[in-house]
Amino acid sequence: MKLPVLGLAATLLVPAMATEPAALQAVVDRAVADTRAEFTAPALQADQLAVTVVDLRGAAPVPASYRGDARMYPASVIKLFFAAYAHRLMEDGKLADTPELRRGMRDMIVDSYNEATSYVVDAITGTTSGPELPPDELAKWNAQRGIVTRYFAGLGYANVYAQRKPWGEGPYGREKQDMEAHPPARNYLSTNDTARLLVELAQGRCVSPARSAQLLELMRRDPFKASDDPDSQDVGFTGPALSPGMKLWAKAGWVSWARHDAALIELPGGGRVVIVTFTEGREHANNRRIIAAVARRVLAHLP
Repeated sequence: MKLPVLGLAATLLVPAMATEPAALQAVVDRAVADTRAEFTAPALQADQLAVTVVDLRGAAPVPASYRGDARMYPASVIKLFFAAYAHRLMEDGKLADTPELRRGMRDMIVDSYNEATSYVVDAITGTTSGPELPPDELAKWNAQRGIVTRYFAGLGYANVYAQRKPWGEGPYGREKQDMEAHPPARNYLSTNDTARLLVELAQGRCVSPARSAQLLELMRRDPFKASDDPDSQDVGFTGPALSPGMKLWAKAGWVSWARHDAALIELPGGGRVVIVTFTEGREHANNRRIIAAVARRVLAHLP
């Protein structure tokens, strides 16, 4: 079934008489309440968490969310949107599909390298980092850098701001200058819009079936691998919630004040579910258990 490209609620529309949305919403509400009750020292506040779940097991996707439209700093989850736009440009013949671009995209998604992301952002926007610019040139630079945000807005995404490169030690030159001259200073996403992109990838509707599959391949994780890395995208986020027989495709993001994961999970019977969880707060950013706790509860009580 090919769904129209609209906002999340419309894109994931189900018949009015269906009872599944209410049942799934109850699962999400319970998962959030129980997770907040578990993490009390320090307290996980109501506005420090956002969750969107989409059940893809039926004929039409069924969505449910908690603060799903809240705009939150996405950290490296924004890299999925840079990759999707790169595929759009390559599909349209507007960006050369070179080995170096593919290397950059792989390192951006698989290893979450910020240096690779900087290169990809330069390639897809036609802008580069560098020294400060005169105001009129900076305004042109800003408009050109905004091409990714405008692309997703044109598709009906309501809460995607993909203007900034992710940084390890902070921006310099025109990147810092533009943050101050043309706010907002940071990217933002909602869990609803992030879940929508994952649904389109799962259904082969992100640019094309072939390109959806290529991007998903970069997101493939092994939730059962042994790893000493507490921030492994395989086992440091949603992964611990999965039981044997499940499969995981995901892109995580984390900074000193936020920790997120955008996950597509295949169940042992072949059905799929999207779970996107964003958390905020410096007191929670190094807590590797919150995201998995939400996902574990959702998976355990799917209707």
